Amino acid sequence: MAAFHVTVTTGAGTPIYRQIVDQVRLAAATGALPLGQAMPSVRSLAERLLVNANTVVKAYAELVRDGVLESQQGMGFFVAQKRQVYSKAERLRRLRQAVDNFIHEAVFLDFSAEEIRKAVEEKLTELDWQTKPNGEKP
Repeated sequence: MAAFHVTVTTGAGTPIYRQIVDQVRLAAATGALPLGQAMPSVRSLAERLLVNANTVVKAYAELVRDGVLESQQGMGFFVAQKRQVYSKAERLRRLRQAVDNFIHEAVFLDFSAEEIRKAVEEKLTELDWQTKPNGEKP
């Protein structure tokens, strides 16, 4: 994995396994982790991040369950072919929940609607994320 590196922040409000999951999901969705890319072994990633191997096991298990990674017996974990494991209704429910959480936090931090829109646009631009209506990247 030369171009993609997982980083974690200990003591953050987000559990370490969730930080790993979130970074791998985003990297796979944006193409930073290409299809078939081998992931670091559980042991090597745990050693590099200075975390317990069970933390990496938990993250990889969730990523496999969600269809982001696939496990090949004796070979390791690889980025899987993108597929939707959730129905459209479930995806919309999850999106709305994430938007609600994000907006509530931004409003709590006293940002205006325009500042929030600008932050979202900047992040989408940073990700170079423009999708077709069916959700495929151009």
